[in-house]
Amino acid sequence: MAEKRDYYEVLGVDRSADAKAIKKAYRKLAMKYHPDVNKEPDAEDKFKEINEAYEVLSDEEKRSAYDRFGFAGVDPSYGGGQGNPFAQGGFDFNDLFGQGGFSSGGYSGFGSGGFDDIFSSFFSGGGRSQTYQNNRPMQGEDRFMQMNIGFMDSVHGKTETISVNVDEPCPHCHGSGAEHPEDVEVCDKCHGTGTVYQNVRTMFGTMQQQVVCDKCHGKGETIKETCSTCKGTGYENKTVRIDVKIPAGIRDGQRIRVAGKGEAGLNGGPNGDLYIQVHVPEDPVFKRDGDDIFVTVPISAIDATLGATIEVPTVHGNVDLKIPEGTQPNQRFRLKGKGVISRAGTGDEFVEVRVEIPKKISKKERELYEQLKGTAAESPFEKFKNVFK
Repeated sequence: MAEKRDYYEVLGVDRSADAKAIKKAYRKLAMKYHPDVNKEPDAEDKFKEINEAYEVLSDEEKRSAYDRFGFAGVDPSYGGGQGNPFAQGGFDFNDLFGQGGFSSGGYSGFGSGGFDDIFSSFFSGGGRSQTYQNNRPMQGEDRFMQMNIGFMDSVHGKTETISVNVDEPCPHCHGSGAEHPEDVEVCDKCHGTGTVYQNVRTMFGTMQQQVVCDKCHGKGETIKETCSTCKGTGYENKTVRIDVKIPAGIRDGQRIRVAGKGEAGLNGGPNGDLYIQVHVPEDPVFKRDGDDIFVTVPISAIDATLGATIEVPTVHGNVDLKIPEGTQPNQRFRLKGKGVISRAGTGDEFVEVRVEIPKKISKKERELYEQLKGTAAESPFEKFKNVFK
C-alpha cells in the first residue's frame, strides 16, 4: 500500500484550521490539479488525494475520527497497518467505549446509535448511503481589498474606477469547459453521482465504501472535447475596469460589495463577491462623529465681547454665523442640517469658538485698553477677594 500523506499536509492547512480555511485551500488546489486543466503526469493522483483529504476534513465526524485514530479512523484498508488503533498492542477498548467500558444502560459514549455510530465514524457511513457533494456547483470565495478616499469624497460620495484581475466565465463555453454543449455527457461509470462503491475487507468483514469516481473525478460528467478558448477550465483570467459607486456618508472601515468579482466558482458555480474596505483619513479642519461634524474657529476677544458675524466652513461650503455679544471661550453653536447626509439621516455641524488673546499689542491699543479698563464694571476677581483674606 502506498504511503499516505497527512490530510492536513495535503491541503496545506494547520490542524487547528476552521472549516472556511479548509474549504478555501481545497478549492485552490482542486482548480490547480484538476486533470482537465493540469496535464502533468501526477495531476490525477494529486487531485484524488486532494478530494480524499477534503472529504474527510470537511466532515465534522470524519475529521474527529481522523484526529483521534489517524487513517484507521476513516479508511478501513488501514485495518492492520501502522498507526491502526486495532493493531496488536495498539488498541485499548477504553478508547472506544470510554473509561467505564460497557455501562449498565447500554454502550456508553455512543448515544442512541450504539455500534451504528462506530461504523458511521470509522468507515464513512458504515454502509449507509451518503450523498457526495463535490460535484455540485460551488460559489467561489469572496475577495477583499482596500481603497483610500478623501474626507470630502466620503461625505458627498463619488464613483471610482478601479482595475481588478478576475476569472470570468468563458464567453465560448459559458463555464462548462466543453467545446460544444453536446460534448458534456453524464459519466457512464457513476451515472452522474460523482461517486462509486467498492467492497473492502475489514476486521468487521467485507464492507462497502463510497469513493470518488476515477473517471469523472467527482464531477458526474465527462467532456468529449474541451473548449478551445479556455482549454477546459470554464473561465478566462482578465483585467477588467469596474466603476465602484461610493455612497455619500460612508464611514472609515465600511465595506462596499461588488457582486461577482471574487474568486471563480467550481463545477460551473458563480464567482464570489469582491468586498472593498474604505479608509478615510482624518481632515485637518473637520472632525466627524457619526453624521455630525465638529469644527473650531478662532475669534478675537473684541468680537466675543461685542458680538459679530463671521464666516465659518462647513462640509457644504462656507456660511455666516452670528456670534452674540458676551460669547464665552469654547462656547458651541449648532448649525442644523450642515452635517453629513447619509442613508441614516442628516447630521448637524457644531462650531466651537476659540477666543484668542493677543500676545503683543501696539502703544495705541494699550492706551485704548487702559481707558476701557478704567470704565469697565467690577472685575470678576473682586468677588474672590474675601476668599484670600
